[in-house]
Amino acid sequence: MPDLVAEEQDRRRTAAILVLAVLLSAIIIYFSVGSVALTGIFAGAMLALVVFFYAYRRQYPATVAEDVVTPDWSVTFAAADQADTAIAITDRAGRLTCANSCFSDWFGPQTAPPKMPFEKEDNDRLVEAGRSAWRDGSSETGDLRVGDQCYDAEIQRIGRGEDYLLWRFTPFMQTDIVSEANRMLAGKPGEMLGVSAIMSAVIGREGHVRSANSAFIARATGDAGADITGQDFASFLRSDERNNIFFAREGRSGTAIRLMHIPLADPDMVETGSGRKSPSLIVMIDQDANLQDRATALSYIENLLSMLPFGLAMADRDGRFLFINKSFARASGVEDKSMPAYPSDIVVHEDKAALSDAVHRYASGSASGVSGMRGDVTVRLQSAPEEPVSIKLSGVRGLGDAAVLLSLKDSSEETKLKRQIAQATKMQAVGQLAGGVAHDFNNVLTAIIGHCDLMLMRHAPGDSDYDDIQQIRNNSNRAASLTRQLLAFSRQQTLRPQVLQLPDIVSEVSNLLKRLLGETVKLEVMHDRNLGLVRADPGQLEQVIVNLVVNARDAMLDGGTVTISTRKVTATDVRRMQSEILPIGEYSSLIVADTGSGIAPEHIGKIFEPFFTTKAVGKGTGLGLSTVYGIIKQSGGYIFAESDLGQGTSFVIYLPVHEAREGEPSGQKKEKVRIKENWGSGTLLLVEDEAMVRAVAQRALERQGYTVLTANDGEEGLERLRSNAEIDLVISDVVMPNMDGPKMAEQIRQTYPELPILFMSGYAEEQLRKSIDISNMHFLPKPFSVTQIAEAVQEALTLSGAN
Repeated sequence: MPDLVAEEQDRRRTAAILVLAVLLSAIIIYFSVGSVALTGIFAGAMLALVVFFYAYRRQYPATVAEDVVTPDWSVTFAAADQADTAIAITDRAGRLTCANSCFSDWFGPQTAPPKMPFEKEDNDRLVEAGRSAWRDGSSETGDLRVGDQCYDAEIQRIGRGEDYLLWRFTPFMQTDIVSEANRMLAGKPGEMLGVSAIMSAVIGREGHVRSANSAFIARATGDAGADITGQDFASFLRSDERNNIFFAREGRSGTAIRLMHIPLADPDMVETGSGRKSPSLIVMIDQDANLQDRATALSYIENLLSMLPFGLAMADRDGRFLFINKSFARASGVEDKSMPAYPSDIVVHEDKAALSDAVHRYASGSASGVSGMRGDVTVRLQSAPEEPVSIKLSGVRGLGDAAVLLSLKDSSEETKLKRQIAQATKMQAVGQLAGGVAHDFNNVLTAIIGHCDLMLMRHAPGDSDYDDIQQIRNNSNRAASLTRQLLAFSRQQTLRPQVLQLPDIVSEVSNLLKRLLGETVKLEVMHDRNLGLVRADPGQLEQVIVNLVVNARDAMLDGGTVTISTRKVTATDVRRMQSEILPIGEYSSLIVADTGSGIAPEHIGKIFEPFFTTKAVGKGTGLGLSTVYGIIKQSGGYIFAESDLGQGTSFVIYLPVHEAREGEPSGQKKEKVRIKENWGSGTLLLVEDEAMVRAVAQRALERQGYTVLTANDGEEGLERLRSNAEIDLVISDVVMPNMDGPKMAEQIRQTYPELPILFMSGYAEEQLRKSIDISNMHFLPKPFSVTQIAEAVQEALTLSGAN
């Protein structure tokens, strides 16, 4: 009130001063101008302004900035220490600004939220709650554990600039239930249970005894007054082959006991599964004969279920797993882990509630006498969340604690086979595409290389254009090698198979491999005995080994060991492998293994695809392994990759053992006809649909002295042949529009059975001979040079006796 009175007096004093100033100003104006009217107008206007200003200040009084008062932290600490709550304040950087004594006593003076001494999953939830508080203003989380103590946490964003977080940790006495149970077992209630032949004990999460009644202590130790606090509970028990439980001290002559497990936790925590790690009350009674008989019967049933080829499991009325067989474990993805506690533990989070409800529903049905209830539920397993599966459930009775029977189809092998088939289909499609691209590209390279050869004939070394033309030709040959790799992947390249031994091929290429590996990588070679012969192209097989070894070298930047080994694989070995891809038979195996970095699981299925590489840009084309794959498949073999990250990679090649038949060619290379010169005479019919290839071949052969007639396709070629019966050799492409080369050759043979035919193609000679098998047929692979087509023509004419 005194402040308001003083403020009102100040306003009146100010108003009086303004009025006086207006009157003085009016008097001065009157004496200056001598006009009463002008003086009155001025005085009225100024008085109106004064009245307006006075009214405005009364309506909107001026605000006075408050003095910034530095907080007295001792008052804050005194207020915070009055609560039975741990309080801490942190800033934006996560630094601890202040904390009360409860916080320091409970968690330590050096602790700052959210890095608290809770269990890992609890700390993760606390960190997430802190982020939510910064974003939303407040957050909370419960059931944070330190030992047996639990806390609830509340987090709030505070401060004028909202630059601080206030953390409140309130304990709730989880240990009360445990303490009460300990007190009861040590007192009269424990003795009353003992009189009724009920043994009981409280064990901690670590499995150690915290308290027990005298009945349990007497049976476990033989002395009712013994102190067993802190000892391992399981050490007092043993089980037999039928899973019956006995006291260890009583030996095989003792009576089997039945255990009941009661978690000493909040019921809501037990329902959600978070209370399974809490201390437990164990109640034990002796089993009567009837119970033992049922346990024996259940043991027999479990043994029977374990041998069945489909997945089966049993759960009790509380929804806990009692038993799962190997097929169920394999199908659910827990084969290499301990048995989960609940069926819902094997499915993704979104499906846990549905499966848990279904298990409890069927268990309740069997408990109420409704046996034989059946149904299924579709869920997604944690091991394969992208593939829904159906779990069948059935309520059962008369199997001891078992109340629900669950079945799950083990489709792991089926899924694996599907993936392999999908991969094989994709590789085949990519191979066809690669072969088509390589075939068309070969025509372009044939024209480029041929024109380079023709230009080089007009330029001598030292000419200004000679080096440029030579560079174009060299790069064209490099491109031709890439197309050969694509054709190898698509199994359409030309092979010259021979009957050979794998150790001989490894020996031939060993010196080259040592130079490729360098000083830091060691090469080891091992051979098995009594290897069978294989039929393959030795040159291409050497390329396979070189490509695999180079890849192994690149995977061992810090050095290592590359091992090349051969092994005899019998039909029995193949049966034992149970492979869905490798047919049963006799094989000679070639294995290239390294100790490198390995291949990631997500990449292992793509390594044989063309242009797929894990190397850095410029370090590889991605055609090395695709070439290996094509050569092996075209040779009738199989290749598999096995790898573990950090453990190295092994490539295993299986080539079928070759059995020579009577009258079969040996497979050795035919001795090439020696031709001293490529000049010749005669009339040639050139059939080629690509104008650029046709022009190059025609000019090259005419320079050699031949008369060359040309045709665009097979139909035109037949017309030219009918009008020029003196043709000595037909040179034809394989793939052409209207009529291709093989169809034209069939019709030529009907009229001219001895006329030699030279086929040009980027595809494999073996494929051509499978589609058309005629005598006096020769083959020239694309791309070719001027010299190569001249040699091929001269060889064909010489072998046919036409020249």
